Amino acid sequence: METLRLPGELASLKPIREYVTAAAAKAGLDKLRAYRLSLAVDEIATNVVIHGYQEAGLAGDILLRITMTDQSIEVIVEDMAAPYNPLLQRVPDNLDAQLIERDIGGLGIFMALKSVDDFRYEYTDGCNRNIFVMNRSAQD
Repeated sequence: METLRLPGELASLKPIREYVTAAAAKAGLDKLRAYRLSLAVDEIATNVVIHGYQEAGLAGDILLRITMTDQSIEVIVEDMAAPYNPLLQRVPDNLDAQLIERDIGGLGIFMALKSVDDFRYEYTDGCNRNIFVMNRSAQD
């Protein structure tokens, strides 16, 4: 298992993307699937930094753990911000509308969760745990 711990700050988002992108390449994901995994992790990490830490007046780290099996790559993003389950986020109900007509919020999380093959959320011992899974062979 590989790990990366960074402060929950905007400056950490680029190294997080690079870390996930490198792991996706190592797992043999094609460029599209690697991009989708990186995009999903980036969306959640950005929300942790902005909403979980900055807007809440908190400071904390983001811990990434990556594991690979013959079948999949799993990226776990952990933080110590207030509990937030992305799976409970309301799905935007006006996806067919023009951008100007859409409600603000929720689209990034919706896209992130749809970008990966599996997503799970846990809250344990004061820790949010967002788990992203991408199959190593495309199953689209």
